[in-house]
Amino acid sequence: MSVAGGDPPDLVNQDDPVIPDWAHRGVIQPLENVAIEAEVAALREWWLPAAKRLSLFEGQVFGICNGLDIRALYYNQTMLENHGLEPPNSICDLDRIAEVISPPGKSGYSKLGYLPDSRRLMAWQAVFGAKSISGNEISRKIGLDLELDSSESIAALRWMASYRSRYGADQIAEFRKTDQSLPGGIFPLLPFSDDETEGRYAVIMDGQWRVRNIKAFQEMRRTKNLSVPKFGVCPLPAPVTNNAKPNAGWVNGNFFVVPSGAKNPRGAWAFAKFWIGVTDRRVAADTCRRGGWIPVSRSVISTESFQAYLNENPMFRTFVELANSPNQHPTPPVVGAGQIKRALEDAGYRAMYDADSDSAELLHSIQSSFGSKAGSIQKQPIGGS
Repeated sequence: MSVAGGDPPDLVNQDDPVIPDWAHRGVIQPLENVAIEAEVAALREWWLPAAKRLSLFEGQVFGICNGLDIRALYYNQTMLENHGLEPPNSICDLDRIAEVISPPGKSGYSKLGYLPDSRRLMAWQAVFGAKSISGNEISRKIGLDLELDSSESIAALRWMASYRSRYGADQIAEFRKTDQSLPGGIFPLLPFSDDETEGRYAVIMDGQWRVRNIKAFQEMRRTKNLSVPKFGVCPLPAPVTNNAKPNAGWVNGNFFVVPSGAKNPRGAWAFAKFWIGVTDRRVAADTCRRGGWIPVSRSVISTESFQAYLNENPMFRTFVELANSPNQHPTPPVVGAGQIKRALEDAGYRAMYDADSDSAELLHSIQSSFGSKAGSIQKQPIGGS
C-alpha cells in the first residue's frame, strides 16, 4: 500500500515467501539497482547456501537474508534411554521410537514417541529427495513446471499419513488439540510439573529458538535440586533410499527488501550491511549471540564470540551446521509461492486427519493447480486489482 501510495519505507523486514510475487509485480527492487556490482557479487559468495536461496528470484538478489530458521528433531535423551532407545538415524528408527513409547492400539494417549507436524511436509519432501524442493531454485525461471507430486513427495506424505493409520485421525486430532491448549511458550517436549521428567513427546520437530527453552528449564531444575533430564538434537533422519538427502529440510528466515520508490535506498543497503555483518562481522556475531539467531555467513559464525556461544550451547551448533548444508531449501521461489506453501500444508493436514484422503491424489491435485501455472500470474501495475 505504501508503494502504491508513493511513500514507502526505505527498508522492510519480512519472513514470508513474498519475494517472487513482490518482485514480479515491481513492489520491490533488486539489490543490483541499489548496490555496486562488486558488492552484490561479494554478497552472493558471502552468504550461506540457504541464505542465498532465500534472497534470490530469477537470478537477481531481491532480498537480503539477515537470519535463518532451521528445523531439526529435539529429543528427551533420558526418556529414550529409559526405553532402551537411541536418537533416530533413519525414518525406521523414528518409527520405532513412536511404536515403543506409544504402542498403537491404545486410547487416550498422554505421551507420544513422535508425531509428524502436518505443516512441515516441505521439510520431509527435502529429506526424501523431492525434486520440487531440492532442485536448483536459485536459477529457476518464472513459468518452469514444478514437480510437486514426484514419487519422493508422495512417499514423504504417505509416511506422514502412516501415523494416522497407526493411531487414528481422531486420536491425533485430540492430542494436537491438547498441545494447542497449553499456555503460550510451553515447549511440549519438556515436563510440565516438578515431579515429572518427561513431556508429551520423546521426539519433536522444532527450530533453534527452543534451545533457550531447554537451557532455562534445566537451570530451573538445578536451582530446585531436582533431577535434570538430558536432551539432544539431531538432523531430520532420512529413509533408506537412493534419493534421500542427508542434513536436509525446509529453511525459512528473515530478509530485508528495498521497496520500489524508496527515498534512500543506499541508506537501506548500508543498514542491511551493518546488520548482517558485512560491515563488521563481530558486531553481527554479538547481535546473533544475544538474540539466539543463526548468522547468514560463515564469516560471522567463525568469530571468536560466536564460537564461544556455540561451545556454551552445543545443541545450537547442530542448527548452525545444518544451515551450512546444501540440502536446506526454502519454499520454491516462484510466483504464487505463498499459495503453494499453504496448499502443501493443507495436503499434510488432510493426509493426517482425513481417513478417506489419498496422498498421491492430494499431491496430483496440487500439481494440477500449480505445476503448469507457477509464474503465470500476469504482471499488473502496482495497486492494480
